[in-house]
Amino acid sequence: MRYLGIDTSNYTTSAAIYDSDSGTVVQKKMLLPVKAGERGLRQSDAVFHHTVQLPQIMESLFAESKGSVDGIGVSVFPRRETGSYMPCFLTGKATAHAISAVTGVSCAEFSHQEGHIAAALYSAKQLQLLTVPFFAFHISGGTTEALLVTPDSKQMFRVQCVARSLDLKAGQLIDRVGVSLGLRFPCGKALEKLSDESTQRYHLRPTMKGADCCLSGLENQCQKMLANGETPENIAQFCMLGVLAALIGMVDALQAQYPHLPFLFSGGVASNKMLRTVLSKKYNAYFAEPEFSADNAAGIAILTALQAEGKLYDV
Repeated sequence: MRYLGIDTSNYTTSAAIYDSDSGTVVQKKMLLPVKAGERGLRQSDAVFHHTVQLPQIMESLFAESKGSVDGIGVSVFPRRETGSYMPCFLTGKATAHAISAVTGVSCAEFSHQEGHIAAALYSAKQLQLLTVPFFAFHISGGTTEALLVTPDSKQMFRVQCVARSLDLKAGQLIDRVGVSLGLRFPCGKALEKLSDESTQRYHLRPTMKGADCCLSGLENQCQKMLANGETPENIAQFCMLGVLAALIGMVDALQAQYPHLPFLFSGGVASNKMLRTVLSKKYNAYFAEPEFSADNAAGIAILTALQAEGKLYDV
């Protein structure tokens, strides 16, 4: 059985095929183009670029993974909550429902957030966690939060935000610091490479309010370091260690409230090697591989299969 997933986020155009018999995923994706010096896109521009890129993605996907599909899934809003809406998801929704109308194959709708969770679990070989409560951290440009995920027979699983950043998101911080250092948006990979060149070690204390963190102060400190002539590699290192300190503060606070629950990390920022190394060792946490950690349609395809085949509680 083959299932098509489509995701048109504010960063990436993506589509994927999940083969439920072999458990394999084929996915194709393209970043939305952002001009040098800019920090993102307006929604109208994102919709335009998805309209251009999605047909290319679909052609490439089906050229590699030929054949019909048995189900279609698409992300239609950021989160499964009232008022959650971004126009960029309309491109994927329109395409998915058009394919469904032509082929007669049913189309299932999910949230972008749910797709991230499923893709991360698949990548970490931990899909069985969907049958028990666990924490899913999503660390990206649009989100820095910890989600308490619990099984639900009606909608597969429920998501409750139990900790978050109260101001800047981790990816926003990284991109703002990166752009100020002359890096091109999105800046995660380039800033990571730059930070690896630093031999300076900083011992940072996070700004916390309960299990929530605050990151805007880190940006101010990085900008002050830049104005004072600090080297770019040391600023990059300071920035990444600040993000790490905040995540450790969040995990420690949650462990005190909810002991013994597993931790899963996903999102573009979670692909940073230093963060993965430290958090995996300290908490035995699970991490999605980079290709399944940033925005992708794989999780949507997997959720479509689980819903269609009713295998959620047998994974």
